[in-house]
Amino acid sequence: MSTEDHPAPRSLAEALRGRDDTALGALLRSRPDLITPVPTDLTQLATRAGTRASVVRALERLDRFALQTAEALAVAGDPASYDELLGLMAGDDRDPEVAAALPAALAALREQALVWGADDRLRLVRTARELLAPSPQHPSPTGLGPSVREATAGMSPGRIQEIVAAVGLPSTHDSVSAVQALAALFTHRKKMARLLAAAPAESREVLERLMWGPPYGQVTHDPAARLRWLLDRGLLLPTAPGTVVLPREVALHLRAGRAHRAPEPVPPAVTAASAHRPQVVDATAAGQAYTALATVEELLTDWNEGGPPVLRAGGLSVRDLKRTAVALDLPEPVAAFWVELAYATGLLASDGEADERYAATPAYDEWLERPAPERWALLAQTWLAATRTSGLVGGRDAKERALSALGPGLDRSAAPEVRHRVLALLAALPEGAAPDPEAVLARLRWERPLRGAQNAPGAPGQRPEEDLRARLARWTLAEAELLGMTGRGALSAHGRALLGAHTEKTPRTEPHGPGDKLPFHHHRAPGALEPLSPAEQAVAAAAAARLLAPLLPEPLDHVLLQADLTAVAPGPLQRPLAAVLGVLADVESKGGATVYRFTPASVRRALDAGRTAADLHAFLAAHARTPVPQPLAYLIDDVARRHGRLRVGAASAYLRCDDDTVLNEILADKRAVPLRLRLLAPTVLASQADPAALLDGLRAMGYAPAAESADGDVLITRADAHRTPPRTPPEPVPDGPPMPDATLLSAAIRAIRAGDLASTAPRRPADPAAPPPAPGELPRTSSAETLATMQAAVLTGEALWIGYVNAEGAASQRVVAPVRVEGGFVTAYDHTADEVRTYPLHRITGVAELADD
Repeated sequence: MSTEDHPAPRSLAEALRGRDDTALGALLRSRPDLITPVPTDLTQLATRAGTRASVVRALERLDRFALQTAEALAVAGDPASYDELLGLMAGDDRDPEVAAALPAALAALREQALVWGADDRLRLVRTARELLAPSPQHPSPTGLGPSVREATAGMSPGRIQEIVAAVGLPSTHDSVSAVQALAALFTHRKKMARLLAAAPAESREVLERLMWGPPYGQVTHDPAARLRWLLDRGLLLPTAPGTVVLPREVALHLRAGRAHRAPEPVPPAVTAASAHRPQVVDATAAGQAYTALATVEELLTDWNEGGPPVLRAGGLSVRDLKRTAVALDLPEPVAAFWVELAYATGLLASDGEADERYAATPAYDEWLERPAPERWALLAQTWLAATRTSGLVGGRDAKERALSALGPGLDRSAAPEVRHRVLALLAALPEGAAPDPEAVLARLRWERPLRGAQNAPGAPGQRPEEDLRARLARWTLAEAELLGMTGRGALSAHGRALLGAHTEKTPRTEPHGPGDKLPFHHHRAPGALEPLSPAEQAVAAAAAARLLAPLLPEPLDHVLLQADLTAVAPGPLQRPLAAVLGVLADVESKGGATVYRFTPASVRRALDAGRTAADLHAFLAAHARTPVPQPLAYLIDDVARRHGRLRVGAASAYLRCDDDTVLNEILADKRAVPLRLRLLAPTVLASQADPAALLDGLRAMGYAPAAESADGDVLITRADAHRTPPRTPPEPVPDGPPMPDATLLSAAIRAIRAGDLASTAPRRPADPAAPPPAPGELPRTSSAETLATMQAAVLTGEALWIGYVNAEGAASQRVVAPVRVEGGFVTAYDHTADEVRTYPLHRITGVAELADD
């Protein structure tokens, strides 16, 4: 509990005015929407803090016990005392666990300006009370109904007197007094116990069914005796024809004073489902990290020459996603995750051509040149901050439109917060411990009971079986394992290092429950993140890369050639070797060792890329630990001998060859009919097909043609030829206004304080008979009066209160001490801004002298 030495505030604005800068900064940090834009003074700040949108956002960021405290205040008196609140939360038996946690919860509500006033006059902000208080349209989460005063508001005085007489209270002609007496009876524990002791057992059963809510029930026009006994004594009150309600005071007596059936002052502990040696966890996670890098490279290598087309509405078609999943040998949801991660990292984008396709970006080539641990750190940091959520792919949006990979509608602003919070909970466990997923979800539900729910606070209806935050948490656990942040479900050392800068930003002064080792300020919402500077991000990434580097396998510079035209890579290959081998051969199988197969088509692909037969023989001899098998040497020589004998150019297309026998064979081949060839000269054929179609057709017939330029030179096509123009990665969608940094916070507090000083400074009215200006109203004087008052203040050195309208038309109040007046401008020390400024006189709406005190 807190004590206040100054007089009790009469409004939220007065309560805020009594805060020091540290407390005011805590409010603005926990509710950053209040300084977007910066309020002109504390009155405007209080008004903004009471708006529905801001209050709803603040309620969504409360943990379960703080929210239960607010809900209890919503059904308490207005104002309520701390003892009354304690009774509602801890019950008549004063649950010690609840009593111990209540001061911190109340302090959190006070800090976020949801509650104000001293402990003997606690007031819940009016908008929060409207959202959380019970009503027929919006039942309270407490299960309580209206008070006796509210339930009897439309009841006739005669009926009220009948109820008062039935419970043995003295009759009165004043209905208000009668209702107060009835409420006093229902809140008096001993008298109420005597009244209920006389109730029939069936009537007690009715009360027990309604006790924890919902408090409403249906009755016929001729109620049964057990209901009639309750109705006659006001223990049930009619609210509409055929409907009765259990008054709040009666329910609280039956509940032994508790507003909630199960207060939850302590968050559920995140328990470990299994434990492994940290070395095993790190090695497993490192293996996943290597697989992650290989998967991204394989994906973009497959799209090197131009990936799938972009749908008209944006995104990847279902068919193309399925083809990509088959190429990567992964399930479609996992393939969608890697596609989205590469896109979020800026490694792939649409090329912007008329026939728009996805392709790798120039940033991909830069990424490939970095060491493997740094490449992984970039992927992991991008994933932590990304708001695009691949788990939604395949679902539908609010308008029942399909959500596709790389398409619109996949951003969920809560995703980064949930990812960080889930990983922070893993970091709080002992090293090597993997959490129980259900325990993680239970903890997240306690920390944000309203966040992600489809219903607004106080709205009727049940919580969905799995809200957005729960699904995000499940996806986080799965994606962290895919990415190598975790191994066997436990957070790895390099994952902990990458997360370290973020978890250090969320300290708590005291642990909230077992297993929660991370410090956490009571005014900070769990999982809330401070903005990280680029330097802090670089430090975290470097630390993670250092820990991951020794765990990754060393790239090999050799392969094992086999007589069946295959090559085996017993581990990861060095990049130049892997790049050349990926062109020269096709990947047949992946795993601990990668098997490559040499085919005529793959050898021809290498020749098309500019390699000669001699280059290929030298390459294999240099990188094979075994002799080059004879079948492989024959294959290379045979394909090279036929490669380029035929030349395809653009007419529509032409085909030339020095050997006219080969051209005659092609003309006589029935498979060449679709190419519509005709002989132009003994060594030249013309085709109505385009060059690409002619090349494909001849290759399908078993030939090895080469494309040539207009100058007759052979065109070399490389696998990495197609790149998009430079592209910037998609920006994460913020979850509300950004968290203010220390500089912005300090400037905002100074501006609010100064504006409040200007708006509340006592003024000396020019006309003593005139009424004082309304709060916030700008002073109004003529130009001559303004100039004369300014000139007089320069001589006397007095401060003045002025109204000022800037070039954008924004009006403000300021307290200034004029120093010089000349040329239509006044130079003055501005107490509001704490600096010397110059103001055009024509923008000053008026001026007034400050009162002597």
